[in-house]
Formats: sequence, C-alpha cells, structure tokens
Amino acid sequence: MPVAIAAIETSSIAQGTVVGDAMVKTAEVELLEARTLSPGKYWVLIGGEVGPVRASFRRGVDVAGETLLDSLFIPNIHESVLQALAGTAPKVDHDALGVIETMTAAATIVAADQAAKAAHVVVRDIKLANGLGGKGYFYVSGAVHDVQAAIEAGRDEAVKRGLLTRSVVVPRLHAQMKAKILGATAER
Repeated sequence: MPVAIAAIETSSIAQGTVVGDAMVKTAEVELLEARTLSPGKYWVLIGGEVGPVRASFRRGVDVAGETLLDSLFIPNIHESVLQALAGTAPKVDHDALGVIETMTAAATIVAADQAAKAAHVVVRDIKLANGLGGKGYFYVSGAVHDVQAAIEAGRDEAVKRGLLTRSVVVPRLHAQMKAKILGATAER
C-alpha cells in the first residue's frame, strides 16, 4: 500500500491526460487512477513513497497550469481512506454514520483523511464525481462521539478549502438505512 498519495483534478480532459503522463514520468510512483470525472474533468491519482510522490505532484501542478481545479498531496495517508477507495473497508456494524459532501474529488479525500486521523472511525465508502455533478462524498461510521469528532475535523478541512457542500452526523442510524447505505443486515 502506498504511504503517500497525490492527485490532480483538471478542467480539461486533454490536459489532464498530459498531466498524468508527466506525473508518472517524473518519478517512480504507482498510477492508481487516471480517468474522466463528470462534468468534463480529468482526475489523476498516484501513490508511493513520500519523496517520489511529492516530486510527481509538483510536476503535475506545473503541467496542469490554468486547468488545475483542485489537488491534494497527503504524505501519510490513513489506511482507512485507502481501503475505502479500494472498496475493501471493513463491514462492521456501528451505531452512528457521518457524511461529508464536497465540491471536488480532491477535497473529499483530504476531508476523509482528516476525519480518519481525528477519531476512531471507519471510512466506509468514498464516491468521487461521476454521477454526482462533479462532487464527492464519504461515509464514516463508529460510536457517536467518534463520528462527531471525525466529521468536525473533515468539515473544518473542507471549509478551509472553500469546498464544503454539507456535513451531517446521524446517531443511531436505522437498520433499514444501514442496509441500503452500508450493506448491513437490517433487523426485522
């Protein structure tokens, strides 16, 4: 698993392709994602050791130029965020659910990382841009007080970036909602 991740989100699909190519040519990194995002954006996500990821990130920002919409560099990404991105988050039954919705994919991941580092929660799911009008969101679950602390930390980060859409905490999530949102077995 990568220790560090970086991403570039551009307003141009064509330039985003150039950005991704420049990033992987700059240093030895793993190209985790390179794809279009709705509406008409391009997303490049890389991972690896901190030094090479930092160098590739800097090159990506330079190459993106005026097409840069958002970006992230996280030198010590929380494992829970990587699991959520990969779709391998643990399927545990928690009492509370927190949600943060942001205006960009990069802001979603940064907020998720801050949330995961702030409290004992599981980042359950991260959805980025496609079918969301370019937005992103993530779920965290855990004990109510932990979810509240995590959402506050993630929210603060998204607000600093000016990209928060909304954040909520739902204590004692109903079993039917758990089943739909988290795939948990509903009590009958």
